[in-house]
Amino acid sequence: MPARDIRADFDRLAAFDDGGWDHNSHYHRFLLRHLPGRRDAALEVGCGTGAFARALAEHFGRVLAIDLSPEMIRLARARSRGIPNVEYRQADLRGASLPAASFDCIATLATLHHLPLHEALETLAAALRPGGVLLVLDLFRADTLGDWALSGAAVPANLLLNLRKHGRLRPPAALRRAWAEHARGDVYSTLAEVRSLAARLLPGAVIRRHLFWRYSLVWRKPA
Repeated sequence: MPARDIRADFDRLAAFDDGGWDHNSHYHRFLLRHLPGRRDAALEVGCGTGAFARALAEHFGRVLAIDLSPEMIRLARARSRGIPNVEYRQADLRGASLPAASFDCIATLATLHHLPLHEALETLAAALRPGGVLLVLDLFRADTLGDWALSGAAVPANLLLNLRKHGRLRPPAALRRAWAEHARGDVYSTLAEVRSLAARLLPGAVIRRHLFWRYSLVWRKPA
């Protein structure tokens, strides 16, 4: 999708973000278990309203969080008042000039499928300091029996967790429509494609398939 369309979609979706549980926040604790020992500076790409950036701020001296959507950035700043070590910027990774070897941790959640994956991973790897950790959580396209089985299992789990966390089985109709409109332009990689690319660009990366149609990639840059 063109950047302007993605920006417009997420400006619209920002109005529905209540800061509560969702499929990304479900994995925050998992990602935080993989933080590096050195914790001076962290970067989040595609920060949305800042939930994970605020979690990173509890562990790092400073956090830079970027997002394409100005409305997401506005909400992130409003929700982060009193947290002085987080800086939010409206920016597109494709045009951003990230200083080389500058971050101890780089995280990106449900964002890389909007970008050319090869180029994005190269950019993020270059911005990591030696010994730094790249944390990726993203969606994938099912293409194996194992993928389809896990995707099927996610359906009842999603209903139950929505009921528990939000008091209803499904999100409001307006939110479902907004996500359905956005999803028409989404293109996902298969896990095989992600693993093949990571083997070339990020040797040693650990890739796991998760519930809720997501995978994680954790890579520590060689010291």
